[in-house]
Amino acid sequence: MGLLRPRESSFAYLVVGLGNPGPRYRDTRHNLGRRAVELVASELGGSWRSRWNGKASEVRDGDQRLVLLVPETYMNDSGRSVAPALRFAKLPPERLVVVHDELDLPVGDVRAKRGGGLAGHNGLRSVADALGTQDFLRVRIGIGRPERGDPRPVADWVLTPFPAGTDVERMIRDGADCTLAVVRDGVDAAMRAWNGNGNGGQASGLTP
Repeated sequence: MGLLRPRESSFAYLVVGLGNPGPRYRDTRHNLGRRAVELVASELGGSWRSRWNGKASEVRDGDQRLVLLVPETYMNDSGRSVAPALRFAKLPPERLVVVHDELDLPVGDVRAKRGGGLAGHNGLRSVADALGTQDFLRVRIGIGRPERGDPRPVADWVLTPFPAGTDVERMIRDGADCTLAVVRDGVDAAMRAWNGNGNGGQASGLTP
């Protein structure tokens, strides 16, 4: 399907996966959101094309049409890609789903959220600044925080891969599944299904 502007919005959601472009960053903690949305696109038969300083794909999920987007800007400039995509889709911010890594959740804990603070996440801040609101939906994939005594600043730590033994593929899978729950069942149902269901820690091999 081509990305032609509809006369009226017939899209249900714009789904955005935050991360950094290029192979250097692909396997880092900061790229989980991007990889989860890439998995959604793959499962829904989407194909990517360059659009809005990112890669975009128009897909169908049942009766719904979705626009998927992974910005090709760097994380701190994500809003420059998201804002024009949302205008194209003619959707309000409440129909934007941003999938991202989350320091304040344990490794592997995946949760849906409506609006709220930015938790120091520069990608979220860029999106909020570009839209003039924080009232968009989120899917948060927990990466935890650096262990006590780790000398690296958080900004550097999130740009490193997970340690060996972390089930990163499961984290990506759970992030994609939670995203699909949001667009299929609504954010309230997704929060009931995912938030606090004890999945935190499983991706790291820990017993929850």
